[in-house]
Amino acid sequence: MADSSFDVVSKVDRQEVDNALNQAAKELSQRFDFRGTNASIAWAGEEGVTLSADTEERVTAALDVFREKLVKRGISLKALDADDPQSSGRSYKISARIKQGIESDKAKQIAKIIRDEGPKGVQAQIQGDQLRVSGKKRDDLQAVQQLLRGKDLDVALQFDNYR
Repeated sequence: MADSSFDVVSKVDRQEVDNALNQAAKELSQRFDFRGTNASIAWAGEEGVTLSADTEERVTAALDVFREKLVKRGISLKALDADDPQSSGRSYKISARIKQGIESDKAKQIAKIIRDEGPKGVQAQIQGDQLRVSGKKRDDLQAVQQLLRGKDLDVALQFDNYR
């Protein structure tokens, strides 16, 4: 019998992020406490988001609105990397980006966790921005998934291609 395997990935559905961004923009334009503050949210490049407002409090509140919309759309907040508010003239801006893929140092850390704390007979191989976990028993692979879900990693993990 062939080895079973699955991939550990960190992917975010761009369409869901776009929907959350549009919902946040609509709420910023309609809410009473954002009137007259020039609060806005927009895409900045492929994976970046820019929030701006007249005051630091309003721009951080706009970020909270965006986070709330991401959670409602089923996107982990670990995938959002937001900077501190920056003053630019009369307005404040927050630059944020949506993280895709697992960075190599995080992938090495996850592979070490699997090797040290996971069941025997399970291997983890780094393949670009994802990990392939393989083993003889499916129960061992499910134990690895539970182990990774229980760890507090700074990456939003999903499990794909379970075979």
